[in-house]
Amino acid sequence: MAEDFNTRVIREFRENDGRVGEPFTGLPMILVHHIGAKSGAERIAPLRWFADGDRWVVVASAAGAPRHPAWFHNLMAHPDVTAEISDGEGAVETVQVHASELDEADRDRVWTWIKENNGGFADYERRTDRTIPLVGLRRR
Repeated sequence: MAEDFNTRVIREFRENDGRVGEPFTGLPMILVHHIGAKSGAERIAPLRWFADGDRWVVVASAAGAPRHPAWFHNLMAHPDVTAEISDGEGAVETVQVHASELDEADRDRVWTWIKENNGGFADYERRTDRTIPLVGLRRR
């Protein structure tokens, strides 16, 4: 059976000290452990992260899908989680974090910067009618 995309990214992250291949080559990645809002099952979401002060910001884009990704709902229900954080160059740190959705003003500021510096996210925004949430992860 073929390995799915997220499973491959998680495997590469762990086998290569936080470095993964396309489409994330050289980018800072994070494995966010989250608890299912309904199931209570632990899951892992491999995501790209962006630095903003003392927090790591992740984008709930779901590649422009019409609905928020499951991990977003799970983090809002259970915000205290573990994250494996990589700088994309071989340093990984496991951290206990608290997740919170960025408020509108913060979101607009960070989202503008992300889109200006990472064109793919602007494409995701064009594909959907929803406002794409940003989640800040702060060390607990």
